[in-house]
Amino acid sequence: MTEPILSKGKRTRQAIEEAAYELFLDQGYSATSMRQIAEQAGIALGGIYNHFAGKEAIFTAVILNQHPYKQILPIALAVEGDDVESFVYNTAQALVDELGYSPDFLKLVFIEVVEFGGKHMAALFQDVFPQILPLLERFQSDKVRAIPPVMLMRVFIGTFIAYYLTEEMLGDVVMPDLQEEAMGHFADIFLHGVLKPKEQ
Repeated sequence: MTEPILSKGKRTRQAIEEAAYELFLDQGYSATSMRQIAEQAGIALGGIYNHFAGKEAIFTAVILNQHPYKQILPIALAVEGDDVESFVYNTAQALVDELGYSPDFLKLVFIEVVEFGGKHMAALFQDVFPQILPLLERFQSDKVRAIPPVMLMRVFIGTFIAYYLTEEMLGDVVMPDLQEEAMGHFADIFLHGVLKPKEQ
């Protein structure tokens, strides 16, 4: 399948986003100037304003367009599993594997959280949630409590991000002998918590 031919305006906009993306990751949002973005993109400074109102508008475009969910979501939707347990395990493993190809994503998230307080996440959520509903429906079974889908998604993402972050930062240091079992523990804790089942 051939790639669509982009107009000159779209090519320029893409060059601006790519230049900003590299600079944001390298030196952070605040330390990056519009002049630097223009130089990196190979255009005049005034030319940026034909495409973006300012630096924050560029960052918003970057975080929406560079977010790996566009690669991750189709993979997650294609995950197989005979039951909820295997589906959760396989989904989490697929996400970890795919995020391994996007190591810079964490830097982008930290910029968003530290420098913007996460304010762009609402726009991202509105874009992602309708697409993720089919995935959440696969969690439904007679073994799963009736939990609102949006809350189920928040708990899964929150637990998964915590797992992913600690795996990236501490995985080889803290109990490396448990590395092979780590995903199983993650899935088990997400599904069953940390308390022992009450005796019947």
